[in-house]
Amino acid sequence: MEISIHGHNMEVTPRLKNYVEKKTVRLDRYMPNLNSVRVDLSAENARSAVERQVAQVTIRDDRGTILRAEERSNDIFAAIDTVVDKLYRQISRYQGKQKRKWRGEANEDMTLGEPLPIEEEYEEVEEQKIVRYKRFVLQPMAAEEAVEQMELLGHDFYVFFNMEDDAVNVLYKRHDGNYGLLQPEFD
Repeated sequence: MEISIHGHNMEVTPRLKNYVEKKTVRLDRYMPNLNSVRVDLSAENARSAVERQVAQVTIRDDRGTILRAEERSNDIFAAIDTVVDKLYRQISRYQGKQKRKWRGEANEDMTLGEPLPIEEEYEEVEEQKIVRYKRFVLQPMAAEEAVEQMELLGHDFYVFFNMEDDAVNVLYKRHDGNYGLLQPEFD
């Protein structure tokens, strides 16, 4: 498992790096096919001091599954603790879905790690399903035009055909008020 730690607007000290590695090295125990962990630590200029330190962790496994969690706090170490706890809960939900999906079938490829050390009780959640389908015509446009269109509609995301890339992209609004652009790639 490869762990990469990146700092934005902050220095990743050896103490901080050791702390992150200590917290994230156990993730592969609970998700055995894990191949990479990316930790992004940043200090932002936010109005609230509680939201200045941001820890975001993205994990990927061999089958292409991506789990991501983000936490904001006034202390970067507290943010790291909380974001790792969030990932444990996400892994637990993911494993539960995989067990329900493969229930009754012998599947050697489906190897789950040991149970997670979470002491919370979970209610049996009804399986979620797609309840609505929507078709629409994609208009070729630039990313800047998509931002304007999304704002006009008042949406948090917008799907469009990016004429610069000749591909379908998804534009979304981030928590910090900026925008993100999802650009799919094929292996």
